[in-house]
Amino acid sequence: MEIPYKTYLTENEVPDAWYNMRADMKVKPSPLLNPATLKPVTAEEAEHIFCKELVRQELDAETPWFPIPKEIRDFYRMFRPSPLIRAYFLERALGTPAKIYYKFEGNNTSGSHKLNSAIAQAYYAKQQGLKGVTTETGAGQWGTALSMACAFFGLDCRVYMVKCSYEQKPFRREVMRTYGAQVTPSPSMLTEVGKRINAEHPGTTGSLGCAISEAVEDAVTHEGYRYVLGSVLAQVLLHQSIIGLEAKAAMDKLGVKPDVIIGCAGGGSNLGGLISPFMGEKLRGENDYRFIAVEPASCPSLTRGRYAYDFCDTGKVCPLQKMYTLGCDFIPSANHAGGLRYHGMSATLSELYAQGLMEAKSVKQTDVFEAATLFARTEGTLPAPESSHAIRAAIDEALECKRTGEAKTILFGLTGTGYFDLVAYQKFNDGVMGDYIPTDEELEASFAKLPPVG
Repeated sequence: MEIPYKTYLTENEVPDAWYNMRADMKVKPSPLLNPATLKPVTAEEAEHIFCKELVRQELDAETPWFPIPKEIRDFYRMFRPSPLIRAYFLERALGTPAKIYYKFEGNNTSGSHKLNSAIAQAYYAKQQGLKGVTTETGAGQWGTALSMACAFFGLDCRVYMVKCSYEQKPFRREVMRTYGAQVTPSPSMLTEVGKRINAEHPGTTGSLGCAISEAVEDAVTHEGYRYVLGSVLAQVLLHQSIIGLEAKAAMDKLGVKPDVIIGCAGGGSNLGGLISPFMGEKLRGENDYRFIAVEPASCPSLTRGRYAYDFCDTGKVCPLQKMYTLGCDFIPSANHAGGLRYHGMSATLSELYAQGLMEAKSVKQTDVFEAATLFARTEGTLPAPESSHAIRAAIDEALECKRTGEAKTILFGLTGTGYFDLVAYQKFNDGVMGDYIPTDEELEASFAKLPPVG
């Protein structure tokens, strides 16, 4: 059968429930801990920060399926189903016997997969009768998506954007403002935790951990507001499972089974969403797959981090989570990994990696942009820097197939487009882009500050 270049599901084939892969894990992720008591966070405690329904989803590791409310499904119809694409032109350029597919999530105004969870979180905030929400954003995709979702439901949206991204990507900031969001570079002088971080790290370019701290403080000090997060948490991976569910349905429709599934990894939302139904089959013993998480060498939480309890934010106002972490005080260089510059990894993905169910590799920034450029020239889409980490690994796997003669089937996630990342492309094209890799000494200094939790 001739495989089409693009494969779409019909609207009626879009999943009507999210899949919670924790339900099929024999060893569950460790619970969030209250840093004051070191006991598991209760629903009542979490509801001071998060929306009530989102807390229920976060703490439920047993229910496999969560129905998607009609209002969210109706919004999804604007941009879902997203296409599964066979990378014929990339295959030809590489001269590989491998078959390469990618699930493209950039076909909406936010430019990325983040809208899948943003609309869900905004919906539950509206259902709770809240005035608005606060959040952080790295490269800006999450902030853009949340500003769109809040505009749709008439909610106030306050975004703390990592300072280096705020400066590198002014147009992403303006899209958020166009949708009505208030955007503040982080760390700022508007919050107590922001003032403290600026005092402790003069001239810092910020990090996702810093921005999270500010957004949480903003939410808990203003009545009628809650904090929402674009990655890391189990609730976000749940919403993003729509990516993997659609990808699997499309591949089943074609009669194709992937051998290798690859996703970029920062906090884990896109990767967790893409692999979820495939990992579910692996956990249940129904099928086997290789999973590869790809992270930046500048912020290598899985490949060089410690599996330990750590604060989810730099200001240490959030709960403790057991995850692969570089330490909440670790502030990565102001590079172009964008949304992958978080010090830790999803607890769910961390546990899967600890059990040996998933692989991880880190890649240098210049190698990432080399892959991004080849992909743009062959497949016609300018990829986001985050997505290009997965592209790099997919190309490496395909070239290995060329060497061995194996005709593996590779699936990767193209999380979004890079049209707001042209400063990074300019630096690469001008030959002035560098590679920063933290030293062992820098990481050890950060590990030394991990909280003393057994």
